[in-house]
Amino acid sequence: MIGKIHSLESFGTVDGPGVRYVVFFQGCPMRCAYCHNPDTWDMEEGTEISSEEILENYEKNKVFYRNGGITATGGEPLMQLDFLIDLFSKAKKKRIHTCMDTSGILFDETKKEKFQELAAVTDLVMLDIKHMQDAEHRKLTGHSNRNVFAFAEFLREQKVSMRIRHVVVPEITLLKEELTQLGNYLKGFPNLEKVEVLAYHALGKMKYDALGLEYPLTGVPQVSREKAAWAEYVIKEAMKEES
Repeated sequence: MIGKIHSLESFGTVDGPGVRYVVFFQGCPMRCAYCHNPDTWDMEEGTEISSEEILENYEKNKVFYRNGGITATGGEPLMQLDFLIDLFSKAKKKRIHTCMDTSGILFDETKKEKFQELAAVTDLVMLDIKHMQDAEHRKLTGHSNRNVFAFAEFLREQKVSMRIRHVVVPEITLLKEELTQLGNYLKGFPNLEKVEVLAYHALGKMKYDALGLEYPLTGVPQVSREKAAWAEYVIKEAMKEES
């Protein structure tokens, strides 16, 4: 099967456990204000690559991936659901650890059987929760967060291991109330492995400039390690609180 791929990274160390072969899928419906990959948005761009070719590339360096595997990221991998299932199904036949980095925004209850196929061949999902409040999520990304939470519930139901990623941005998500709400929500997930707090940075601005796009967060200060550590502390303390 053929997919639209933005790029491939042969030595990824921040996209799941161990060293990973990272597949950046082309296409994304979201327009997150802090997105650092706006060049992955357009489905008309990218390169057509078969799942077999991706796995052949993986096999060339598989000695490095002994404690890692393949990660599908983007863009949004769920935009190419059939190709993603095909890639992960073939990877599992080779006993390769599979990980998906997604916003969950394209989860669709009417396609539950298809998503169950995906869950059966996915070892880990890194789910990006952008904002807990629906109205603020719409401002930040252009979409409701209802599908995100529905996908999180689905992963719990399917017992798929999950990591949560949350970008902290001043005056948007770097707020105690928002962080506490996220922590309280995450208490109910026995399949949760880890919470990763990602500090907002403006490194993606160069891509916006190159593409002739206005950068949405011009002037917003970057987040220090200390503030990111505080945010992680607030989330984890809220996860400990009695219901």
